[in-house]
Amino acid sequence: MPPSGRVGSRVSLRYRLPQPEAEAFTDVVGHIEALTPLVVVRTKSGDRVEINPADVMSVRELSHAPVRNSEIRAVEHAAVLAWPGTQQHWVDGWLLRAGGPDMRTNSAVPLLFSSDLTALPAIADWYAARGLQPWVALPERLLPVRTEGVEPNRILTIELPGGAGAELPTQPDARWLQIHGHAVPVEVLTAVIDGDVAFTTVDDAAVGRAAVTTAPDGRVWAGLSDVAALGPERRRGLGRAVCAELMAWASGRGATHAYVRVPDDDAAAIALAESMGFRLHHRSRYVLL
Repeated sequence: MPPSGRVGSRVSLRYRLPQPEAEAFTDVVGHIEALTPLVVVRTKSGDRVEINPADVMSVRELSHAPVRNSEIRAVEHAAVLAWPGTQQHWVDGWLLRAGGPDMRTNSAVPLLFSSDLTALPAIADWYAARGLQPWVALPERLLPVRTEGVEPNRILTIELPGGAGAELPTQPDARWLQIHGHAVPVEVLTAVIDGDVAFTTVDDAAVGRAAVTTAPDGRVWAGLSDVAALGPERRRGLGRAVCAELMAWASGRGATHAYVRVPDDDAAAIALAESMGFRLHHRSRYVLL
């Protein structure tokens, strides 16, 4: 069973049929309910498909529930407003960002339905004029770009229960920056467009950031990021406490849903998010023009 097959995940699974005289195969889409002794997939209609693990040919993890392209654009739009860098510029439906130390705030994102590949030369010129590499952030399914790219990541979402938490600082203090441990300028950390940003520190050992922004469809999102803990304090549940505090604050600011962006290879962060109820919404990657 490929590593993308996990109990609870929604997958498209291809497997061989038990026909001795032919290499026949078929596909099934549904949620994995078991991996041993048989792989069990529950389809949308409720059918239970049992498969010998040796017959599994490939597994591709899908969003936890069907997601429209417009919904992907909406979440990405809210996320860009939450991490806009210090410079922004629109080019034919793409929002270009600059400022900060990494691709998170130095990349262009296709946000409008009109965005297509004809804008790429103008995007490259805009970044070149600033002495930056022309990175584009490509959410899955939105554009026909086959390049594999780098830093594949997944966006997981959750519906917030409502309520309100304590007020949180809108600026990171010196201790927050020390625990965070990454050279991100304060003006980048605090940048947000048409929204609110907050920072929290838990037990003087773990930190996190949240930004509340509104997508074009009117849904208010909380973006959780930059969760970090001091090395000796890890695995004590502090990351969960940080996220809970940020989500409570965001609910008080009108957020009804939250998202996290997690690298595909960060198994611990994915496991933490899923244990809190976050589920896969879509994937993204970065491509250099």
